[in-house]
Amino acid sequence: MENPHLTSTLHHQQVLITLVLVALLGAVFLKGFLEAVGVAVALVGLYLALNAVVVVVGLWHVASAPHVVTDWSHALTAQHGNVVAMVGVALLVFPKLALGLSGFETGVAVMPHVEGDPDDTDDRPAGRIRGTKKLLTTAAVIMSVFLIITSFITTLLIPADAFKPGGEANGRALAYLAHAYLGSAFGTVYDISTIAILWFAGASAMAGLLNLMPRYLPRYGMAPHWARAVRPMVLVFTLVAFLVTWIFDADVDAQGGAYATGVLVLISSAAIAVTIAARRARQRGWTLGFAAISLVFLYTTVANVIERPDGVKIGACFIAGIILLSFLSRVARAFELRVTSVVLDDTAEQFIRDIARRDVDGRGIRFIANEPDQRDVAEYRDKLQQIRTDNDLPSEDDLVFVEVTVGDPSEFESELRVRGEVLHGRYRILCLDSSTISNALAALLLHVRDTTGQRPHIYFEWTEGSPFAQFLRFFLFGQGEVAPVTREVLREAEPDRARRPRVHVG
Repeated sequence: MENPHLTSTLHHQQVLITLVLVALLGAVFLKGFLEAVGVAVALVGLYLALNAVVVVVGLWHVASAPHVVTDWSHALTAQHGNVVAMVGVALLVFPKLALGLSGFETGVAVMPHVEGDPDDTDDRPAGRIRGTKKLLTTAAVIMSVFLIITSFITTLLIPADAFKPGGEANGRALAYLAHAYLGSAFGTVYDISTIAILWFAGASAMAGLLNLMPRYLPRYGMAPHWARAVRPMVLVFTLVAFLVTWIFDADVDAQGGAYATGVLVLISSAAIAVTIAARRARQRGWTLGFAAISLVFLYTTVANVIERPDGVKIGACFIAGIILLSFLSRVARAFELRVTSVVLDDTAEQFIRDIARRDVDGRGIRFIANEPDQRDVAEYRDKLQQIRTDNDLPSEDDLVFVEVTVGDPSEFESELRVRGEVLHGRYRILCLDSSTISNALAALLLHVRDTTGQRPHIYFEWTEGSPFAQFLRFFLFGQGEVAPVTREVLREAEPDRARRPRVHVG
């Protein structure tokens, strides 16, 4: 705290103050997202208005004392000699301005909250994209204008010694001008506004995380179910902010390297992505322009990493932590049902109705799990005979094959679509498309039980190989030893043994 009225009271209390502000930010988001947006709008409006006053007063003082421009110009030419040298030095110090981009990158993260047109779809949200372009353009113009003008007036009006570590303008140049030219009262209001805007700058990051993480991580099994809810995630992010505050002792300079690295990596990735998109769209001019911007940000990122490698180290620790927690979450949720809904086509529904109607003696609806290979007559004939022999099933029992085609194994939860078909004029087959075999079979069995009121049976053959290797195949690729995993998924989904579908292995 550098305010002259509060220095003696709040000096060296930055950790306590930051923790209180983080807790208040979490409380605002616990109250509701719209409430958080309302507070943000009020704080940003006040902050921009105060900065506009400081800028106007600063420009007036520059115009009233034209010698400061002359002195600055002479100092530049005396120190660097020519324009080329000045540009070279500017390029070298450009990475230090990375933190000036803070907050701009999170504008993209809140894009889903931008209102679109009534005819927008998930595939073509044209109105939302147009609104987001206006949002980002407005933010870029405001930031650019204020950054250029404030850099100009602070350089001309503040002595160089005041910018050095421990100087009165170090880290608070505009506040220095506010106190110097507008008085202590206005300067104090400006200080409070600055703290409030920095406090609520975390709101943009919080909003982005609350939008992205519940949408993607639980979907891929990389977070528990409760991560879909907003309030629990607000508590988690608040606790993480507490931890970061404590580790860095609430020191902006200490965590500046890590933060700048994260911002630059994100923006560099975005620049490269739009370059690739422009190239695919055969927009030569835009491709060259975005490529040049990408090179600038890549240079800035590399220079920042070389100068402050702690950012990469800290970022690597966070990435490793996220990967570890995601892995543990995926293992813990491996035996969940993982099917949001089951949809049968007309043929599949007819198969289920027919075998349920024919089960007059109450022996149950019976399925054979089959891994499709050649799908010829011999495959189904031999499989049927093997299952009947291993399980002593009479020839009159009505049996239907079930086959699962594994799609993207990273898709943790999805809708299960079932289609029925008849092969070789006699073998009825239910074909399933899913990210895992066992979970899809379990979901089908439970669906059949719930729709027919009868407990179904499914028959497997043991898979050859190491049980551990088979589990890894299931965990990574959705395959492996299907029978025991199907039984475990059913056990977790239906604790009542009397109602649980039966699994047979021969």
